[in-house]
Amino acid sequence: MDSHIWFSPSSSTSIVLAMVLALTLTFVHSLTLRSDTEALQALRRSIDPNMIPPSSYISSWDFSADPCDSTGARFLGILCSNPGDNSTNRIISIELDSAGYDGFLTHNIGNLTELTSLDLSRNQFRGPLPDTLKNLKKLTQISLSGNFFTGGIAGWINGLRNVESIDLSENLLSGPIPPRISELRRLTHISFSNNEFSGRIPDINGLWKLQTLDLGSNMFVGNLPKLPTKLRSLTLSHNQLSGHITSLGSLKELRYIDLSDNKFTGSITRSILSLPELNQLNVSFNQLASIEVNTHLGSGSPLQVLNAQRNRLQGHLPVSLVNFENLQEINLAYNGLTGRVPVAYGQRLGRPWKSLFLDDNFLSGRIPRQFNSSALRISGSLANNCLSCPVTIPICGGGQRPASACIGEIGNH
Repeated sequence: MDSHIWFSPSSSTSIVLAMVLALTLTFVHSLTLRSDTEALQALRRSIDPNMIPPSSYISSWDFSADPCDSTGARFLGILCSNPGDNSTNRIISIELDSAGYDGFLTHNIGNLTELTSLDLSRNQFRGPLPDTLKNLKKLTQISLSGNFFTGGIAGWINGLRNVESIDLSENLLSGPIPPRISELRRLTHISFSNNEFSGRIPDINGLWKLQTLDLGSNMFVGNLPKLPTKLRSLTLSHNQLSGHITSLGSLKELRYIDLSDNKFTGSITRSILSLPELNQLNVSFNQLASIEVNTHLGSGSPLQVLNAQRNRLQGHLPVSLVNFENLQEINLAYNGLTGRVPVAYGQRLGRPWKSLFLDDNFLSGRIPRQFNSSALRISGSLANNCLSCPVTIPICGGGQRPASACIGEIGNH
């Protein structure tokens, strides 16, 4: 009896088919989820092909290969999950280059439900943001800045329950900020600047992890909202906000405040100037009437920049500004300040004051002798006051008000 075992043609065919099937299953398991691949295809189709440069990330999206199985210079800007159990790969990050892509954000983006990062910044995307963005429950970072997106955000933003950073700046977005944004409690960074948002800013003191809030250059109205206590940077410039700013004095971790170009009234209070971490304060172009600085304020303060130009400040220059030992730049120009320039100001010129703008007030009398020094290395101006300030001194360049204007104005202040 022959010791060899022979297989019939039918049995050998079955074995080959089984092997092919096994290999096929293995290959299928290594592929990107079909709906993820389709979402990438839809994103590429939504972009004008004439606006896809040859060396750009999207030009490397070659769908003859699998997005998550690709190596080398294919599918640039894409990151995938890397499961160890042969389960389907998923897209977890899209970070495009700033290549000037001109197109729309497809609604298929909502199918990328494992996405944690989406960055389309500095391109020419336009049109409304699809409500399907609310499906991206695992998104932690979204940056769509520097595009031409339009419409509102209320239809999708509340779905991003894990988001930590949102940057929608420099677009054409409009409408209100939905109050339910305060439910996104992981947020540490919000930037909605340079858009057309309007209405009142909702109270967001529930966003207890928030450190940066930038809502500058919009059309917001109303008073300051309730803000979280861990806030470090606050930018609300170039809006139509009003009321007092006193509440900021309770936010002890603030390092940067820019409220310029609004309609705020009242005082720059001691509580704000004494914030223990405050480095820069810009309240210029408002309607503030006074600045509260007393003799006990300033020692140990990190404040370096104080800009309160173009308000309605009254009274004398605050002498105690010299106690702010780190202060370098002061701008109190275009106000209604009267009286003399304190002698102590002269002692701070260049040590450490590098910039002092007191022009267009109603200051009077002689200037401290240090202002006359030819060795003075400081930028600034004392012009258009009522001072005895020779135009040969650089900081006095531009001349003073006529005597008739000074008599009337000083009498009114």
